Amino acid sequence: MRQRQASQGARRAREFEAFVAGAAGRLLHAATLLTAESPHDNPRARRLLTHALGHTYACWDRLRGEDPYDRARQCLATRFARSAWHQYGAFGRGRPHPGSALSGLTPQERLILVLRLYEGVAEEQTAALLGLPVERVHTICDRATATLLHPPKKPAPSVVGAKVAPS
Repeated sequence: MRQRQASQGARRAREFEAFVAGAAGRLLHAATLLTAESPHDNPRARRLLTHALGHTYACWDRLRGEDPYDRARQCLATRFARSAWHQYGAFGRGRPHPGSALSGLTPQERLILVLRLYEGVAEEQTAALLGLPVERVHTICDRATATLLHPPKKPAPSVVGAKVAPS
């Protein structure tokens, strides 16, 4: 009996290690996009990934044909949404890395954009995962995409010592 349990445990560990070897890089990249951290300095993204992989391992035997990548991605997204909500309130603005392409987006915009465009999750699935109407997901994704393609103009730098002409 113990030998059988040990054999099943070893098989489970090998299967999970193979999954992590194939999926961890992409999941880490998605987490880094979500947190808008630098790819070389991303402690929040690594914590999100660690939690998602730990949760996936914990329910590995109960997946029963379910895609483990989908389960890990779902855990990653919900954990990010929950932490952003608690940290910044109602998906407020966090403090992303200033060099990140997604730093100008709110956490909710980043989450929807990453799920829709980077991960290729359908609008309906994204809406169900986040508990939002499909139309809202569509609108937020469009707004985030427009913000990335046409970032707001920064104010012109002020000139020190310039004289203002009297009117």
